[in-house]
Amino acid sequence: PILYSYFRSSCSWRVRIALALKGISYDLVPVNLIRDGGQQFSAEFKAVNPMQQVPALKIDGITLSQSLAIINYLEETHPNPRLLPQDPKKRAQVRMIADHIASGIQPLQNLSVLKQMGEKKMEWAQNCITSGFQALEQILQHTAGHYCVGDEVSMADLCLVPQVANAERFKVDMSPYPTITRINKTLLELEAFKISHPSRQPDTPAELRA
Repeated sequence: PILYSYFRSSCSWRVRIALALKGISYDLVPVNLIRDGGQQFSAEFKAVNPMQQVPALKIDGITLSQSLAIINYLEETHPNPRLLPQDPKKRAQVRMIADHIASGIQPLQNLSVLKQMGEKKMEWAQNCITSGFQALEQILQHTAGHYCVGDEVSMADLCLVPQVANAERFKVDMSPYPTITRINKTLLELEAFKISHPSRQPDTPAELRA
């Protein structure tokens, strides 16, 4: 497999966690979203992913984009350890939380959106994350065990940790979200989350390395 990734991309981080958890080794091709006006806009990368976004994963003779689609494919082809619970209700909750983050929070403070916000980008990002986290905290109070849904690491957790990192980068006050904070701290102690961390990637700038 070949993963096209950017160290700081939260969507790429989700996929790196999934690959690590499932023990799938891969080659990484860095795509720098800032350098050269954004390497994702090159003709070469557009041929890989017409949406000109990371991540993209070449695997089993196909090329996939969209992090949740990639994770679902990995789940179906490498079922252990599972990232979707067997119980249909818990499985629905996992998908709900993953979608809440991947559709309802992250795209609103994505690089392409922030570029359009000019001087207001910090305030915009904080507002988007805060409103999303207020809802997420409430949801997690009903679903959480050790992790987002019960006591098994799931696709929801793969979305949570990178989004909390984004919140910290945009200086969001995390004190109103004790459940999110607790789960995030627990997950960051797991090896798969450590090795996939933005501070430990081949394309991480020296000053941001762990």
